[in-house]
Amino acid sequence: MGLKIAIARVGDASVDLPQRMTEGSVGMDLRAALKLALELAPGERAAIPCGFAIAIPRGYEGQVRPRSGLALKQGLCVPNSPGTIDPDYRGEVAVIVANFGKEMVRIEPGQRVAQLVICPVAVTDLYEVEELEPSDRGSGGFGHTGSA
Repeated sequence: MGLKIAIARVGDASVDLPQRMTEGSVGMDLRAALKLALELAPGERAAIPCGFAIAIPRGYEGQVRPRSGLALKQGLCVPNSPGTIDPDYRGEVAVIVANFGKEMVRIEPGQRVAQLVICPVAVTDLYEVEELEPSDRGSGGFGHTGSA
């Protein structure tokens, strides 16, 4: 048995609650709680309501990720991926989507638009120091190893 998390329907467009589509799926599909279809032109983005609020426990976060099939076939992506749902957020979950494709994308009411993964996170406290302990990598940043 997995972690139990409270979820409530919100909004005025009824859709299925998040669910795993196969027994081995980690992500739960999120559906567009729209009353009418929405069209996104190439380069356009929108916040898609999902019809629910969720009470994620402290020590966890909800990660909103794109659905790979939509990203590959239509260019529909979650630009802030993964989007974070904080444990103290109680509003309606919405997914920011962007059309990175070359064609108009139509999002139908109830369509699966993203996926939700619940992940443990470390809750930390930062403290300031004059200098950080050295490491082998040092300050080498993007592409520091010379390989792409």
